[in-house]
Parts: sequence; C-alpha cells; structure tokens
Amino acid sequence: MKAYAMDLRERVLADCDDGMTTAEVAEAHRVSPAWVRRLKRRRRETGEVAPRVARPGPAPVLAGEADRLREVVRANPDRTAAEYRQLLGTSTATVTVWRALRRLGLTHKKSDPRRGARSAGRG
Repeated sequence: MKAYAMDLRERVLADCDDGMTTAEVAEAHRVSPAWVRRLKRRRRETGEVAPRVARPGPAPVLAGEADRLREVVRANPDRTAAEYRQLLGTSTATVTVWRALRRLGLTHKKSDPRRGARSAGRG
C-alpha cells in the first residue's frame, strides 16, 4: 500500500490546526480517524509528517547458496525439494529450498515417486 502524499498530510494537519475534530477531518479527506490521530501524534512527538522510509525484510536464507543450488539441480535433475535439501546438506526446512528453487526459476519434482501423488483415501 502506498503512503499518503505530503499535500494530503499537510491539508489534514492544517484542518486539525484550524479546530476541526479528528472525525471531521477524517471524513472530509476520506481517511481513517486512526491515521489522523497517528499523524498528529507523530508531528507532536518527532516534528515529522513525511512518510517513513520502508525497510527491507531479511534476506532469504539460501540467497548465498544460489550458485551451489543451480549446480546441484543441474547435476541431479528430477529430484524433490526434500532431496535437494539433503544434497545441499542444509538444516533449513524443505519449503525454504522449494522457495529458493522457485525464486531461481528452477523446476523440481513435486512428490516422491514411491508414494505417488494420489490421496491417501480411507483406510
């Protein structure tokens, strides 16, 4: 979701400074009352009203292993993500290897051929 523009922020705060209530300002500018309260609090506490800079999340666990993962897939095609995890010798979850394969655009087997892809059924 994109941050609200500076001109909207300035108009909202100007209306608040002119004596309008939080609910009136929110309705007039079609924003939530909670956002207006947070904006007023932020200006009061820090003096800032500009949108905050987004911080990136953590790097993928296997980001440094991309080349090695490509080599393993090239040398051992037609394996499952669990088998690639064992070949890499990593302690990460199988789904982490699956996501790394997907991010790199590499294909892999979805299920173990001994079990098949059918449902377990009633036993």
